[in-house]
Amino acid sequence: MDKPKFLLVDTDVLPEVFLKVVFAKKMIAQGKAKSSSEAAKLAGISRSAFYKYKDCVQQYNSKMSDNIVTIYATLADEPGVLSSVISQLYTSGANILTLNQNIPVDSVAHVSISAKINSINCTEQELVLQIRALTGVVDAKLLSGS
Repeated sequence: MDKPKFLLVDTDVLPEVFLKVVFAKKMIAQGKAKSSSEAAKLAGISRSAFYKYKDCVQQYNSKMSDNIVTIYATLADEPGVLSSVISQLYTSGANILTLNQNIPVDSVAHVSISAKINSINCTEQELVLQIRALTGVVDAKLLSGS
């Protein structure tokens, strides 16, 4: 019988140390703990327990990929165009996760933006249309959506 690499297990049946390791990792990521020792202390576990499990225990979030879109846009190589796109995403309630802008060629730059849209005040298609309507935006497409 092959041993599975990963299991999805209800936290009610797990030893408490796993939840404490997840908490300690969160404290480090948020800057609330400056070191592994401090994070382990905050979580109420030993440093050795933290180090034993830190690379093996991850919090599962089924909604992590939900409500994420990737927009691909062609922008004129002019000051403020990318800023106006970012402002439009902010105004619409999107939270930018990644942004990649290529070096402009032929006076246009290609930009790929991934954003969480669970709080937007319009549809994905309307958001793309709003971006397309901005001055300096040559084109915008929805590459992937929720």
